Amino acid sequence: MSQMKSGAILSYLTLFISIFIALIYTPIIIRLLGQSEYGLYALIGSVAAYFSIMDMGLGNAIVRFTAKNRAIGDKIFESKLNGMFFILYSIIGCLTIFVGIILLSRIESVFGGSLTVSELDKARIMVMILTLNFALSFPLAVFGSLMQAYERFIVIKLVTLTRTVLVPVITLPLLFWGFGSVAMVVITTVINLACLLYNVHYCFKHLNINFYFGKIDYQLFKEVIGYSFLVFVGIIVDQIYWNTDQLILGIVAGTIPVAIYAIAMLFIKLYMQFSTSISGLLLPRISMMVANKASNKELTDIMIKYGRLQFIVMAYILSGFILFGKPFINVWAGINYSNAYYIVLIVMIPLTIPLIQNVGISILYAKNLQGFRSVVLIIIAIFNVIISIPLAKYYGGIGAAFATAASLIIGNIIIMNIYYHQKLGIDIVTFWKKITLMSMPIIISILLGSGINLLMQQNSLLYLIYKVILFSIIFIALLWYFGFNNYEKNLTLSIIKSTKRVLRRSFIKH
Repeated sequence: MSQMKSGAILSYLTLFISIFIALIYTPIIIRLLGQSEYGLYALIGSVAAYFSIMDMGLGNAIVRFTAKNRAIGDKIFESKLNGMFFILYSIIGCLTIFVGIILLSRIESVFGGSLTVSELDKARIMVMILTLNFALSFPLAVFGSLMQAYERFIVIKLVTLTRTVLVPVITLPLLFWGFGSVAMVVITTVINLACLLYNVHYCFKHLNINFYFGKIDYQLFKEVIGYSFLVFVGIIVDQIYWNTDQLILGIVAGTIPVAIYAIAMLFIKLYMQFSTSISGLLLPRISMMVANKASNKELTDIMIKYGRLQFIVMAYILSGFILFGKPFINVWAGINYSNAYYIVLIVMIPLTIPLIQNVGISILYAKNLQGFRSVVLIIIAIFNVIISIPLAKYYGGIGAAFATAASLIIGNIIIMNIYYHQKLGIDIVTFWKKITLMSMPIIISILLGSGINLLMQQNSLLYLIYKVILFSIIFIALLWYFGFNNYEKNLTLSIIKSTKRVLRRSFIKH
């Protein structure tokens, strides 16, 4: 239990540190690299992200099958399982080198029309380094998954936190000394491999793991592949949604639109993390409810309960970004990145709906009905790519954002809400009635926030902070009196009391 609690605390700590680093580190590297080279760095990063598809969901399978075997305690079977996964990942590592060689040979034909000769040379070097990174990372990733299966959450999160902090700490001095995007890729690779090698050391020293490399159990292999497939589909969808637009822009428009789009994606990915940090804790509880044959009403109630909590968080972030996002981006990243504001809004507004319905996804997994969602999302993701190409060509990042937004509306909102209602038995009409009741005070707070902007038109960082504080007070007050139900009020008071208690104890100690 302490491992889980500590792991959860470290997860939130890592999230907030990641956000802090992103907000401080990103504008520095933008200014040190320049818009074109930052765009090149983001472009190659989006290309390299496709290597992660080759995981094929096996990391999730290692956790699931190893954890299941731990309950039995069959160490011989576990060593066979470890050996099979290591062989599979080693094969994937070799395939990664093959894919990297093909990619290197095609860089000029794919990006030659939009990149300069110097940019193409840097791109080749970065692809070579990243190919080596992924080729070695795949077999070493087995050990991180084993640590997760053994619930060594504290060590896992500390390693993640260390990686998060070390990359900017080591990279920034090199950038100030004149090194560029290639050096950034080298540092990231070295730190990543060092952390993975630590996982290897930890597994052998503290978990006493063994590997058996004899004949593969093909029945087990078939079961693993069957389980991994749906996870693999989800990985593909994520890559298409959140990395393909930058790749398309790099092909049809060049590095500068990629740089602007990369800044927009940074905000969108941080936005998503706030939602998944809440919903990710609910799968065990929902699985127990489903196992105990919970009624559709009970499942609807829990989706409404946590959907409203997620809506409070997401609506606050979205409202604040609508009001203050553009001047913040202009101050933070520079006036050349102002279009990122519109890209973020185009994607963020429809994305809010599936993010507050993440509990529905947990219900799908608990009922083993995730197959339909996977099929729908892969079709919609392909549709996203097809319409992104002409839209990106003629309208740049704004066009690519509209393609992503249209895909979200069709697949994640319209189709999935119908499926939740008809197949899962969730009362979606009641869900949206309860959410709508909270919308009016939020809309009023946005209108009052617009008034603050009109009265205080200065947009320096100090004024932005002052305006955000005023807006936050208005937002919380309106929701407290006109939006919160009794549960939400009691939860808020309990958080305040707990915070006061921790601060009081800290003050007494010091």
